[in-house]
Amino acid sequence: MEISEKSYKRSTLIKPQGRIDADTAPELEQYLEKVLKGGQYHLAVDLSDVDYISSAGLRVLVSALKESHRYNRGDVRLAGLSTRLKEAFDLVGFDKLFQIFDAPEDAVGSF
Repeated sequence: MEISEKSYKRSTLIKPQGRIDADTAPELEQYLEKVLKGGQYHLAVDLSDVDYISSAGLRVLVSALKESHRYNRGDVRLAGLSTRLKEAFDLVGFDKLFQIFDAPEDAVGSF
């Protein structure tokens, strides 16, 4: 899995590529922790190049969301979900937990 990052004035766009499963979720978790510990609490995660996300990947996103919400500092917003990923997020109720946008620019601009 590859992860790219682009910083904006009020937020950071994180773009993982490939599969987020039990093998790659720890890599994403470390990356998000590094960004959060760096003081950036407004995160937009572009999942347009993610083919599959397991429960381990979902846990990583929820963990980042909880950390960003601590002390009312920020939020994690998602963008670019494929139909398959949208169905998975709807099934587990995460569509109510996360703000989901069609385009990454919309997610970044929402901060």
